[in-house]
Amino acid sequence: MAHHRSAKKRNRQSINRTDRNRHVLTTMRTFIKRVRAAVKSGDAAAAEVQLKAAISQVDSGAQKGVIHRRNASRMVSRLTQAVNKLTRKPS
Repeated sequence: MAHHRSAKKRNRQSINRTDRNRHVLTTMRTFIKRVRAAVKSGDAAAAEVQLKAAISQVDSGAQKGVIHRRNASRMVSRLTQAVNKLTRKPS
């Protein structure tokens, strides 16, 4: 347990930051799951709507420092590719 005043403050800050980051991370994961569920069901229109919302959440998480920006970019890219496979017409 912390004894110094500065160590106690850092502990409080760490707890607050953890709670904030957990909220952002779980919300982001939920939106990603919605996109994957729409892709799995084959509903292209719903997948596109969910993709837009998920991209917003992922970018927000990267901006806040919850996930790395390259990790966010990779997630967005993979989700977009999955949705594009549904919407692309075979030639």
